[in-house]
Amino acid sequence: MREIITKIREITGNIATLNATSIGLGELAVIESPGKKTLGQVIRISGESVALQVFGGTKGLATNDTVRFLGHPMQVKYGPSMLGRIFNGGGEPIDGGPVPVEEEIPIGGPSFNPANRIIPKEMIRTNIPMIDVFNSLVVSQKLPIFSIPGEPYNQVLARVGMQAEADIIILGGMGLKFDDFTFFRRTFEESGVMNRVIMFIHLASDPVVECLLVPDMALAVAERFAESGKRVLTLLTDMTNFSDSLKEISISMEQIPSNRGYPGDLYSQLASRYEKAVDMEGLGDITILAVTTMPGDDVTHPVPDNTGYITEGQFYLHNGVIDPFGSLSRLKQNVVSKVTRKDHNDIMNTMIRLYSDCRESRNKIAMGFKLSKWDETLLSYGKDFETELMDLNVNIPIEQALDLCWDILARYFEPVQTGLKNEMINEFWPAKKGLKKAA
Repeated sequence: MREIITKIREITGNIATLNATSIGLGELAVIESPGKKTLGQVIRISGESVALQVFGGTKGLATNDTVRFLGHPMQVKYGPSMLGRIFNGGGEPIDGGPVPVEEEIPIGGPSFNPANRIIPKEMIRTNIPMIDVFNSLVVSQKLPIFSIPGEPYNQVLARVGMQAEADIIILGGMGLKFDDFTFFRRTFEESGVMNRVIMFIHLASDPVVECLLVPDMALAVAERFAESGKRVLTLLTDMTNFSDSLKEISISMEQIPSNRGYPGDLYSQLASRYEKAVDMEGLGDITILAVTTMPGDDVTHPVPDNTGYITEGQFYLHNGVIDPFGSLSRLKQNVVSKVTRKDHNDIMNTMIRLYSDCRESRNKIAMGFKLSKWDETLLSYGKDFETELMDLNVNIPIEQALDLCWDILARYFEPVQTGLKNEMINEFWPAKKGLKKAA
């Protein structure tokens, strides 16, 4: 039998403090008050002083309520019956369905053994040209979407979930508005993928402490499915809300704040989640795509700043498009022109180089310089590049996107002007344009 404590010493925010012995960090407890039972988790131990993080908030609790420790950490259900289901930040169903009857697994455990990881060499298709062609998403990669509030990052996340080649999609929503939650649910249902989706949702109106559980639950379930041989895509939104919840809890615990009030272990907290991305040798894999909103579009803010040291690049969503110059996929070299078409690397570099020249021509306009014929050609090219490739409404497979790149080049340039290799021009330059191929 576990020890039952009959007195809470102090209640501060969502933190209850009491005296107890033989208690483990992360252990669950049940706080029992008249007509109500509330779960809590041990988040700090100092001698006999124990701090409980109370799920559901401390409203209605009194210092004479009893606390019963359960002897195990927070757990989440795992099994095939979870597919198509929606759960809250406490792991309870919120879709009107029954509670899953399968096994419970602990959350927040260590990452997969690095010795058993393999180098990622497979691409995840999204049918978004600015991802597939210019910053390919690779299996087991961990990538954030850097953006600001108001940008369509949830729409991008949902679209990747709909179209990505994955056996299971797990969505961890943190601090979502109800409209965003219903958008994800409706999108997955209408696209016919809900039968392979699991959603863990923390709404902005839910207790802040439950926000911290969402990524751990999503990733614990993802690990089990990956260990059974499944390809799992984990979508997290928004990791800034997660970090703000960490800050709020640390302030309640009177911890000494670090940069801009965030706890000193922010990097470790983020890394312990992102490092769950893995390609397991002989088993399945986990790929993580997470939204990180940047307050004031400030990339030096502690959350995106720390995230950049952990992840393998980022998608920079700015002004409604994925910016090719702010975005980076450090693992794309593992798949570009290796598992994709052989012209992928050459055409990708050429298109971006010419678009960069287009931007310089636009700067000439802003500074009042006279434009040359070459500048005018670049401006026309840049307009087509933006409308036919950068627009997030474009939805085409990578092979069609590569063909479109060649087609756009052929509209405005002679082969020799592109700097492409003769062998590539001879094989891929659109003959219908009537332009002479390289000798």
